[in-house]
Amino acid sequence: MKKAILDLAVTLDGFIESTNGEIDWCIMDDDMDFDGFLSGIDTIFYGRVSYDSWGNYQPEANANNAEQMLWKGVHSKKKYVFSSQNKQDSKATFINSDITTKVNEIKLQSGGDIWLYGGASLIKTFIQLNLIDTYRISVHPIALGSGKPLFEDLKERLELRLLKTNIFKSGVAQLIYEPVR
Repeated sequence: MKKAILDLAVTLDGFIESTNGEIDWCIMDDDMDFDGFLSGIDTIFYGRVSYDSWGNYQPEANANNAEQMLWKGVHSKKKYVFSSQNKQDSKATFINSDITTKVNEIKLQSGGDIWLYGGASLIKTFIQLNLIDTYRISVHPIALGSGKPLFEDLKERLELRLLKTNIFKSGVAQLIYEPVR
């Protein structure tokens, strides 16, 4: 069975983006092995706003080879967009109702795992519906003071069990958890 994996950068004070939506504080170390993560997934879940911004993003023509290959890898995955709008897109399947049933159907498909890309509203929905199987939270050594928090409007406690910790040369600490069910 596929797992829905939230792989996300967060600041030391718990924000996933700044007040104006910037993520320029995110660090991509070469020792983070993001390519290894990408090779283990075959599906990406987006909210509509995130998909509109990043779902078909193409790096500048003069971007280095590593960035070109990263985006080529991202765009090779099957994409689902969760939105109240019923749009048509040849590169993605839109889901606008019965999220839990549809996500569980996708989890039963064969293949690699699922990257819950976001945005914030979709992540909040997945947390509330208990649809996340693995939390890969990369804590970056910066505090913003304000912004969009990762855990917003929790209706009840979210208990997690630590599976693994990775420390990178930049000072980013990646914490990998699974929910206690």
